[in-house]
Amino acid sequence: MRKLTASNLVNFINNLDKNIAYNYVNQKNKGFIKIDHVTLPEGPIYIKRWDPAKRQNEKSKKSEPISPELIWRIANAFTPNIPINFDRILGGSYNTRSVFEALLANTPEFYYCFPGRIESKNGVTQVKPGHKHLVWKPDTPHMPQIIVKADSELVVSEIPSTDAFYESLSLPDSLEDNEIDIEIKRRHAQIQVALYFIGTQLNYRTWIAQNDKGIVYQNKKICEYDGVIDSLENERLMTAYSEAAKAALMIDCIWFKNGKLMPAVMEIEHSTGVTSGLTRMKNFQDNFPPFPTRYVIVAPDEDRDKVVREISKPQFAELNARYFPYSAVEELYALCNRRKIKGVTEEFLDCYMESVLTA
Repeated sequence: MRKLTASNLVNFINNLDKNIAYNYVNQKNKGFIKIDHVTLPEGPIYIKRWDPAKRQNEKSKKSEPISPELIWRIANAFTPNIPINFDRILGGSYNTRSVFEALLANTPEFYYCFPGRIESKNGVTQVKPGHKHLVWKPDTPHMPQIIVKADSELVVSEIPSTDAFYESLSLPDSLEDNEIDIEIKRRHAQIQVALYFIGTQLNYRTWIAQNDKGIVYQNKKICEYDGVIDSLENERLMTAYSEAAKAALMIDCIWFKNGKLMPAVMEIEHSTGVTSGLTRMKNFQDNFPPFPTRYVIVAPDEDRDKVVREISKPQFAELNARYFPYSAVEELYALCNRRKIKGVTEEFLDCYMESVLTA
């Protein structure tokens, strides 16, 4: 499945004519938008906007940025041919969201549409007129610099957006004292916690890096939770491979199943260079016999390009590593919490992890 990145969206908009003014998708908004300049590869995109009805003009307005954070959130939301609502994705935040929507709609691969809205009251379900959405149709591009409406027979059930919640978490003393920013370490620990709970829901036993076992979550050390492995050398798959067990000591998270399977070996790269995590996994692979597993870099969504670049280096080719973005981790974590999923196979994980090396 094709996925978009912030650099894709920024490049699409950079290719638009910067000498003309653009309309909003919402025809009730009579204002105009002009692209001032674009910072490649991931923004910001600087624009000017004005409303002649309010006696404004381009020269009277200052340049405003569309932030990389906004661009990434929208990029991560798009799937081909599935409409999205900007206000729901962005939760009403970012005052340039309608500007960004308008500029994207003027690029060839994006259309606007009004999918029907499912409404249920007192046991009666009806399809009502829907709200404005944008849809990515990469296989049927239109001419640039125009806004085109797509016919849509889709209906949308507007359920609350998925959120991942973390309760009280504190870090071990060994992590509190080093030079990495405390909030970066906390985010790293939150993702480790999420991976543990995902593994538990899928009936996996989980290895947590030796130096992270002092993480306290919900007033309990992570190493005290059911299913957390206390010693790799006692894990059935590892008993005959002491060098591999040593190589894995500092790997952030490894999932094991039934003493026979190892669904994933994962390194969380929130602040350090991706190379360090790939090197640890490659060292483990070199000391373990050929075995089917997933070598995975777990990293923030905005770091995708860096992750792909590092994974693609020749020295890491044998890992055939995958990318597991934070948004996908937390989507799966929230799903596990809400639905208590059971009976899925290891291939279920492939829906959430991006295979980087396609050749």
